[in-house]
Amino acid sequence: MKNKQVTPCAPAKHRPPAKLWQLRLYVVDSTPKSQTALANLKKFCETHLKGIYRITVIDLVKHPQLAKGDQILAIPTVVRQLPKPVRTIIGNLSDAEHLLVGLDLRAAV
Repeated sequence: MKNKQVTPCAPAKHRPPAKLWQLRLYVVDSTPKSQTALANLKKFCETHLKGIYRITVIDLVKHPQLAKGDQILAIPTVVRQLPKPVRTIIGNLSDAEHLLVGLDLRAAV
């Protein structure tokens, strides 16, 4: 799997302008787990951050040195770079509630 950026469509009309959410998804090659994590993250972002997100996929097979900067210890891992503060979530990203809380879009209950 190559490093690639997933850029969304124009911002949603019903939402006031917001800052761009920059997310990095760390994966290893194009394994089923990596593919699932990317699909889940895209689906989540289209539902909750439509038009205001950018996903950068980083393949640690090709760029292992990039894991050190974000202190990646397990994969797949998503790192929210912006808005600050930086947040990290590990796993296949299938639990939307966990993502909402982990990315600080909703307070923990």
